[in-house]
Amino acid sequence: MAFFSTLGQQFVATLPLFILILLGYVAVKLGRWQKTVTDSLTKFTFYIAFPIMLFQIMSHFSEHSEIDMKLLFVFFGSSFIVFALGCLIAYKCFHLNGSESTMFAMGGIYTNTVFVGIPIIKMLLGDSAIPIVAIIVIFNALILWTLATVSIEFVQMGKLSSKGFIKAFKNVIKNPIIIGIFAGIMVNYTGITLPKFIQQSTKMVSDMTAPLSLIVLGMGLAEYQIRNKLHITATICMIKLAILPIVTFVTGKLLGLPVLELQVIVLLSSVSIAINCYMMARQFEVLQGPIASSLLISTALSSITTPLILSIMLQFGLT
Repeated sequence: MAFFSTLGQQFVATLPLFILILLGYVAVKLGRWQKTVTDSLTKFTFYIAFPIMLFQIMSHFSEHSEIDMKLLFVFFGSSFIVFALGCLIAYKCFHLNGSESTMFAMGGIYTNTVFVGIPIIKMLLGDSAIPIVAIIVIFNALILWTLATVSIEFVQMGKLSSKGFIKAFKNVIKNPIIIGIFAGIMVNYTGITLPKFIQQSTKMVSDMTAPLSLIVLGMGLAEYQIRNKLHITATICMIKLAILPIVTFVTGKLLGLPVLELQVIVLLSSVSIAINCYMMARQFEVLQGPIASSLLISTALSSITTPLILSIMLQFGLT
């Protein structure tokens, strides 16, 4: 009974987040808003709100407890393990070709760290956990885009090239979220004291960013549909929402990751697939239907699986 009580508490705690996603989804579906509304709000959130929020938090980076950098090895090491498993499942079970297997496996590991991960971590674990997420965000796009690009290049061309690495690196350093993180770290370690009116302004934007991002995510999901090949979609969701968190947890425990870092990366690994994964599928013109379906289904299911995973960790003392 204690476990179900804990689960109920965690579900209620995360429910407002998913209600905001649903609000954005329903607003577009019933309001028949033009796509330009969603595009404009998405751009504002990604290019202005999130960078300012992360700048505001990271400018106080040294006030938080020291972060164990083993978390990068655990998070991405676990992703590589599950990626290899995903490629094997795609090839053996669904007889997908090399490019399709790569995108299938990418769907199983590409976490929505920004639009879903940050709001959930902020609500469940507090601001002290956000710098840990920021470290993951810095490397997430670079490593996963490079992994996908190199894998598909190798399959299609039979060789590797430096072009994929360079392109991925350029995209990352121009990413406004990465710029916001590094600008905040620079302010923190140089000891610059910002004027009070700037601190208040960034704090106000920071407070509104998480709920706004969830509404915008819901609006974006309204563009996608559940399509065919649902057996592939279901397997991608199972890998993303169940297998990846389990592998991440086991790897973190084996390497002795501190409690807070372990909780953060396990919860991050348990949330839905990133919209960037669908953008990747479109770029490579591979598995666009199943990845779009996985976006919708994994977002809905994570409203249950993420609080379930946190409840298990808390109730049974696994952290």
